Amino acid sequence: MKLQDLKDMDKDDFLGLLGLQSKRSFTGELLGSLGTFGIGLLVGAGVALLLAPKPGRDLRHELRAKIHRGKAEGEAKSPDGANEGSAPAA
Repeated sequence: MKLQDLKDMDKDDFLGLLGLQSKRSFTGELLGSLGTFGIGLLVGAGVALLLAPKPGRDLRHELRAKIHRGKAEGEAKSPDGANEGSAPAA
């Protein structure tokens, strides 16, 4: 190893030669994790947009129709529930 090689080394290279490493701060680890999470969110959103079966307007309309149908079926099967749990009148 030459003197010029030592001048070109940074802190992490020198510590690596000694078998050591610099300590990462909590903030650095947190920012790295949040960055990875943010990239995952963006990739997931992009994939969802590319693979969506219908345009947003059609999908929202279909979901609303299913919700209204489900409510109507639930009301038809079970009346208001005013007499549920009470004894029949004699």
